[in-house]
Amino acid sequence: MRGNNVVGILFSNVHDEKLRELTEKRTIASVPFGGRYRLIDFPLSNMVNSGINKVGVVTKSNYQSLMDHLGSGKAWDLSRKREGLYLLPPFDNKSDIHNSRVESLHSIRRFLLASSAEFVLLSDCDIVCNINYSDLVDFHIQRNADLTVVYHYGKIPDKMSDPTVYSVEPDGQVKDLLINPKVDGACNYGLNMYLARRDLLIQIVDDCVSRNMYSFKRDLLQRNMFNYRYYAYEFSGYSRVICSPLEYYQANMDLMDPEIRTQLFNPKRPIYTKVRDDMPARYGLGSCLNNSLVADGCVIEGEVDNCVLFRGVKVGKGTKLENCVIMQDTVIGANCNLNHVIVDKDVLIKDDRSLMGFESYPVFISKGSVV
Repeated sequence: MRGNNVVGILFSNVHDEKLRELTEKRTIASVPFGGRYRLIDFPLSNMVNSGINKVGVVTKSNYQSLMDHLGSGKAWDLSRKREGLYLLPPFDNKSDIHNSRVESLHSIRRFLLASSAEFVLLSDCDIVCNINYSDLVDFHIQRNADLTVVYHYGKIPDKMSDPTVYSVEPDGQVKDLLINPKVDGACNYGLNMYLARRDLLIQIVDDCVSRNMYSFKRDLLQRNMFNYRYYAYEFSGYSRVICSPLEYYQANMDLMDPEIRTQLFNPKRPIYTKVRDDMPARYGLGSCLNNSLVADGCVIEGEVDNCVLFRGVKVGKGTKLENCVIMQDTVIGANCNLNHVIVDKDVLIKDDRSLMGFESYPVFISKGSVV
């Protein structure tokens, strides 16, 4: 459905505080994931694969890494004379309200007014999934909905910020909306993806701002739930909300499952990313590799088991890595032992070092550190 009547909006800084270890020098949208991707690659690729050719990325702070990754949008076929990719920094943003979608939408009001699209698709960047938004748009149009939310049936992630739980009629209409309820077991929790009529969204945002109401979920969604036609669309595929370092670690470990990899990296709906050409991974004579994802440019002379290695990682002789996530251009010396460790970019771990975390509490090494 190339060139449909939808403009996409991605919030790159929402929930930065949930992943402080990785967002100290970057937005949550530009957090590396899965050996070669960034978190923004998933919602951005989902939009492009669904025919959305105008996407605005709302930024607030720490977006140098994000700009470097996105560039002109060429990797996503969004480098165009018309439409394409737009970075939307916080111009005319005088509010002290942080991480508010209402505030962000109000700050990009002119961008929304200038668009000719009938619908606006909103999404956070902390959700790893491969969703066909064309089905969501069809669902929205068929029911003549004013706003459609995307939900997943399952257990709410432990650290998720103000999760929304929906009670849904058989036809998909929202019957009730609860914010941060005490729920045990599985339920219909929102994935922070919303499709709305552009003119209606601008109207509701203006109304919220005029009343000094800046909570997207309480003031925009819940307060207006019975004033408009709200529907809910179920996404039943694999999804993971990256709302804590543990969720980030487990999401990377999930990639060891071939079934999950098949769902996430569907050849019919590929996940695009910035290309970095490098040599193939090189393995030394004494190296041993088991159940791991290894990106190009790696040099492995030790033992790697159940790990995700990003581009350009070097593993010295006699070193053993187990259940680790090692990011780009990290160098690990000889005779080291790492287990349940997340290592950010450009880290140097010297010879004979031992670092040990646990499955429920992985150790984190910040960007550019020397251990």
